Formats: sequence, structure tokens, C-alpha cells
Amino acid sequence: MAEGLSNAAICERLHLSVKTVEPAVGSVFAKLRLQQQPDTNRRVLAVLAHLRSVEGLAPARTEE
Repeated sequence: MAEGLSNAAICERLHLSVKTVEPAVGSVFAKLRLQQQPDTNRRVLAVLAHLRSVEGLAPARTEE
């Protein structure tokens, strides 16, 4: 996901089926509480959340 790969590309690279990858990706989104919204890219948000946790960066600002 951090490389911007689609589920199909992840499947190909890891030699896994779509039925394996899709629930795993969905689980990442669920654990990070990233709900599908029309104006966001959950894959990018997931990678940013990971980078913040690893690098100790402050959480992203949310619009209120």
C-alpha cells in the first residue's frame, strides 16, 4: 500500500489471491478507523498514520 499499489498489484507481487488481500486491506482501514469518504484516499491516510507512529510525528489536523 505504501508504494501505491492496487489490491490486484499487491496480489501479483505477493502471489496471493484477491480474496486474501481485500480483507487484509479492509482490516488495516478498520483498525485505523478510516471510513470510506468521497474526498479522501484511505490508502494514503493509512500510510500517513503509519509514518506518524514510526517517526513520532504529530497527528494530522482535522477540519472542523
